Amino acid sequence: MRALIVFESMYGCTHDIADAIARGVGLVGDVTTVPVSHAIDEDTSVYDLVIVGGPTHVHGMSRESTRRGAVEAADQPDSELTVEPDAAGAGIRDWLWELSRREGSAAAFDTRVDKPAILTGRASKGIAKRLTSLGFTLVAEPESFLVDTHTRLIQGEEARAEQWGQRVAARLQ
Repeated sequence: MRALIVFESMYGCTHDIADAIARGVGLVGDVTTVPVSHAIDEDTSVYDLVIVGGPTHVHGMSRESTRRGAVEAADQPDSELTVEPDAAGAGIRDWLWELSRREGSAAAFDTRVDKPAILTGRASKGIAKRLTSLGFTLVAEPESFLVDTHTRLIQGEEARAEQWGQRVAARLQ
């Protein structure tokens, strides 16, 4: 089984979760993990499983304005945030709208603040909806991994992401 994980990350948490998911998937098959900025080079049709994830911004997937806001927040003099190299570039939403229709298995994840989803929203729901509209079959419910209000992963989330990745990949065997 071959899997592709495409992620968008502003401050590194979603990147860490994507890497953890890849460790889990890697126990079951071969996995390629790429930031969305490099996903245009990937032919999704050669993979048995495509997993897509990004941060939750304003109840859903990021937009150019929210990515710009994230970069500006990190640029503040009192900020402890470090921006990922491609944070200001195209996001998951942009990539998904450019992706061609195809069949295959997929899963969606996001990172969001540790509060009720009704308050924060979930980017993974929009990602899953778009993947389904492209012809993918979801092999798992959209999953959220949690960060605190300082944009740090909650303890145990990386381990949970690794387990989730293993379970998702095992469904294809």
